[in-house]
Amino acid sequence: MNPITPQQFLIRQPAFPDRKPSDKFYLDLANRLLKECVSAGLFPTLHESVLSRLAICVTGYYQDILSDAGLWRAFTTQCRRMYGHPVPFHSEPEGYIDAELNLIDIAFLIWYCIAMIDSDHRDLYPLHPDVISLSKLWHGILDAEYDEAPMPEEYNIGFQLEVHNPEDASGLYRFSHWLFLHSYLLTPAFTLNLAQLAAEARISEEGGESRLNDLLEEAMSLQPTGPLALYLKEWIYLVLHDRLPEEKDAEEGKTSKEVHKYYKAVTEATGGSPIAYFSDYRELNKFFITALGWQEGEDHLPQFKNHSDFVIQADPEKGMLLARNVAKCIADPANPLYNAAYARRHAFDLLSVRGLCPPDLLQTILKNGWLPDAAFPDTDDRALVAENADFIARCYLQMFYRGD
Repeated sequence: MNPITPQQFLIRQPAFPDRKPSDKFYLDLANRLLKECVSAGLFPTLHESVLSRLAICVTGYYQDILSDAGLWRAFTTQCRRMYGHPVPFHSEPEGYIDAELNLIDIAFLIWYCIAMIDSDHRDLYPLHPDVISLSKLWHGILDAEYDEAPMPEEYNIGFQLEVHNPEDASGLYRFSHWLFLHSYLLTPAFTLNLAQLAAEARISEEGGESRLNDLLEEAMSLQPTGPLALYLKEWIYLVLHDRLPEEKDAEEGKTSKEVHKYYKAVTEATGGSPIAYFSDYRELNKFFITALGWQEGEDHLPQFKNHSDFVIQADPEKGMLLARNVAKCIADPANPLYNAAYARRHAFDLLSVRGLCPPDLLQTILKNGWLPDAAFPDTDDRALVAENADFIARCYLQMFYRGD
């Protein structure tokens, strides 16, 4: 196992490319975590690059809580507001102290980092024995260093910044850039998006690096990221002001609109339900003609011919969405296609495979408890997924859950 290099470590630091007095201590600490993981024989199938990134991630968390930089505090505070406990998948134990070293924090970060950056372990069970064993091992090492570790002052990059202060503009940009592209907490969830952007930019060709930089600047404004799939502005407000930015009144400036014609058509055809299920393309196409009034004698949306198990959901304002290959997983009492045996094998995909289920439909499913069979692959722990379904969807799907 090769050690973590200074370059691998420093690029994740808020002061990069500058070096700080505490860098050597924390680089050595990250390498110690890496070495102890390998010596213990934990996660033997993980590539060394993933293990190195994992050690850097947990070291970053350690630097954050030691300096009270605010990123971890912002995450756990928002988790409490949304879910009632500081980190997903774990009940809050007695003695848990916010923004200090905690065993369940490390366990969560180990799962999160591996699942988000390693496609071969994307469906890792959060309570896998190696996750728990490694969290205990690393917690013991970090706890032993806690009182003597040097203060990583560079982690207070956002200290005293004000979102609406023009004099803080350059500092806010630097802080935002580190949060989105380099911080230990947000970057794992952006890994898949980054690979797609690199492909789009044709990074290996001339001018590819410049194109990628432009795409990354755009992504900072438009894409959610991190374990909660929050937009960068939301993360900044949480860290600096302990709240999300105020939302404009959704009704402000709105004029009265007619109900969308497809919503009328779908609810009239179903007897009032905005959702309809179809086993195959023939049934779906018939509905397009008889219920929506589309041209008779034509095959509409022929790209769906080779698919099945369709769901249509209508919305009074947006119109109609169509999902394929998911109906068997949805335990809607009105769904004749629901198949519990099939759902036990495939329901988790709705929470983890981007683009499989439209966000509006998935939110309806979760709101109504219609995904009871979902479990992490190779486990029967459906309760864990049921209790954390919104978080799982946010973390895995990102824009494909939060986007419109």
